[in-house]
Amino acid sequence: MTVKQKNESASDDDDDDVPLARKTKVRRKRTAKEDADAKIEINTIKEEDKYDSDEALSSVAKKRCKKAEPKTPKVPKSKPSKTPKKIVKREKSVEKQNGDLEEDDSKESAEDSEEFKWWEKENDDDTIKWNTLKHNGVIFPPAYEPLPSHVKMYYKSKPVDLPPQAEEVAGFFAALLESDHAKNPVFQKNFFEDFLEVLEESGGSRNGVQPEKFEDCDFGKMFDYFQVQKDQKKQLSAQEKKQLKLEKEAFEEPYKFCYLDGRKEQVGNFRIEPPGLFRGRGAHPKTGKLKRRVYPEDVVLNLDNEAPVPVPPEGHNWGEVRHDNTVQWLAMWRENISNSFKYVRFAANSSLKGISDFKKFEKARQLRGYIDAIRADYTKNLKSKVMLERQIAVATYLIDVFALRAGGEKADDEADTVGCCSLRYEHVTLKPPNNVIFDFLGKDSIRFYQEVQVDKQVFKNLTLFKKPPKKPSDQLFDRLDPSILNKQLQNYMPGLTAKVFRTYNASKTMQDQLDLISNEGTVAEKMLRYNAANRTVAILCNHQRSVTKGHAAAVQKATEKIEELEWQKIRLKRAILALDKTELKKNPRYFEEVGDLVKEQESVIHARIIEREREKYNKKFVRENEKRKFDGEPPLPESQLHEWLEKVDELEKEYAEELETGVQQVKTSLQNVDKLKAQIEKLDHRIETSTIQLKDREDNSQVALGTSKINYIDPRLSVVFCKKFDVPIEKVFTKSLREKFKWAIESADANWRF
Repeated sequence: MTVKQKNESASDDDDDDVPLARKTKVRRKRTAKEDADAKIEINTIKEEDKYDSDEALSSVAKKRCKKAEPKTPKVPKSKPSKTPKKIVKREKSVEKQNGDLEEDDSKESAEDSEEFKWWEKENDDDTIKWNTLKHNGVIFPPAYEPLPSHVKMYYKSKPVDLPPQAEEVAGFFAALLESDHAKNPVFQKNFFEDFLEVLEESGGSRNGVQPEKFEDCDFGKMFDYFQVQKDQKKQLSAQEKKQLKLEKEAFEEPYKFCYLDGRKEQVGNFRIEPPGLFRGRGAHPKTGKLKRRVYPEDVVLNLDNEAPVPVPPEGHNWGEVRHDNTVQWLAMWRENISNSFKYVRFAANSSLKGISDFKKFEKARQLRGYIDAIRADYTKNLKSKVMLERQIAVATYLIDVFALRAGGEKADDEADTVGCCSLRYEHVTLKPPNNVIFDFLGKDSIRFYQEVQVDKQVFKNLTLFKKPPKKPSDQLFDRLDPSILNKQLQNYMPGLTAKVFRTYNASKTMQDQLDLISNEGTVAEKMLRYNAANRTVAILCNHQRSVTKGHAAAVQKATEKIEELEWQKIRLKRAILALDKTELKKNPRYFEEVGDLVKEQESVIHARIIEREREKYNKKFVRENEKRKFDGEPPLPESQLHEWLEKVDELEKEYAEELETGVQQVKTSLQNVDKLKAQIEKLDHRIETSTIQLKDREDNSQVALGTSKINYIDPRLSVVFCKKFDVPIEKVFTKSLREKFKWAIESADANWRF
């Protein structure tokens, strides 16, 4: 059985497009020194499937593809080290008792990982992904532990003595009892059907009480038990939690890394998904169904011929062991919800994943040389006498201009999400002369709702596509599907699919937005402009998100922080006037805001600060004692807490006196006008930065910037922004993203362009 490779993360696997046939290799001129070294050539695409060419395709497209193709972009290259170090590879023997790989010396392994800069190499054969691959397999979820005998599910007020397999499934539902999922009738129906199936498989109820109707089941006792367990975990001290974390990390350590061609590289998702109830996004028809437990017999491992096979859990065997070096996965299994494969892959910062990302963005860059011909052709074919060509033209227009996904057919048991090719009559509303309203559920059941202006001929064609006898539920593009569309695109450029358009238009839009940014202002101001550019791309790609539960609280906290900074500034200005009243005459505008803060507002700020200080010291006292208990030291005396709280009481009295007399008390070291003004200047900067960050938070509350920044915008554009405008790369990429996009950070300079 051949298993098609999937992208490493779900967010990256954004469309169902399949790369099309034909290969194009990236080549560059090499120096004499490089010729002397062994090189690995990186192909720009990998051929996975081929399509027949006897379908109705645009003759114009075929002519266009005969024209001289633009030069393929070169592999990015950073300056090589003057004295390259030789990488010493040592592979030690494997302990067969536990399957753990004996690691190389940590310093040497770190050097191996650091020294391998694949973006400076060339790769002759893209089909071979590795030569040697060793790993320790996967981690399985722990076995189910039955509930205490007094914790039961009840049916018609009678306890049900369930076998462990069925009790586990009942517990999945009980744990969600107060969630929105458990109140969903579809979720309830699917869960109960699977629960009864498992109950029957495991021999039925042990005490003869057989559940038959969901409405008569009571999961309350189980739910209460799980809540107690949760509360007990929350009550663990910080040190106990830390200890548990360290134990967990020590257990997982052997599975986190593998050896790829002798290099130590990180593994991505090395854990087998635990059983549970499927939730899904949006109105998914399978929500509530049981995700069954995965056993070693379900798992296929992939490693080299000479590598020792990891020892499976006691009493089990692996389903299969393969030695396929043309794929990038370490293990796989089939899950039962959608009957699809799940994979253990290399981590996002691995060399193979980096090469895959690089190729994806280079493929989008390659589209620059063909986009004008494609647009000219689909504009011409909007008036074609062949209906299929008209539908292809309109679909390509919508994908190009509005970044719609291609879409594909869905089974009855899948969520009703659509893309361009699967749009139905009811998803498009026409408003003359040329306005179109799109309203449908896109990927992950996110609503796509936009009213846009389209080309007049596109509007006419959409009117034609909706012409009677077409009615709601009928396909708008009734002669078109993604395979036909992608096949047409293949005539322009090898490997071109509808998804490449999204990556191209996202990166092109970001490039255009960055060109508008001026190199002025603080880092916070520059980041505000960068996020605005990123937001433009996210809106183009319809990367929405619902406002998080903690958003309102976060905004309130940020607003209160700005209020307190303003209050501190006013206090210092009052102190200046107390030291030198002539300052008011010298610069009256400087002191205008002093009278803006009324006593009631100031009193609220005082109370908030005092409450926060008391809470801080109470938490500190508990935290210190937990640490001392863990270390076997005597606890702090209560007198220590009282001493801390007395300081807060003194501060409270000080604030009350200030409020009553209007005289500000400042540190002795600040009894100087110039020093006070310097402090005010610092506060102004903090207020400005905090205000910008608050605006950014509000602007981004319903837009998911991460998806476009990670998966659609060429990361080299973000690197260019940082290098060109002197913004630390840490402001744009987290640590994990800096590792993932190391190739982009090291290969792009301030003048690089998409």
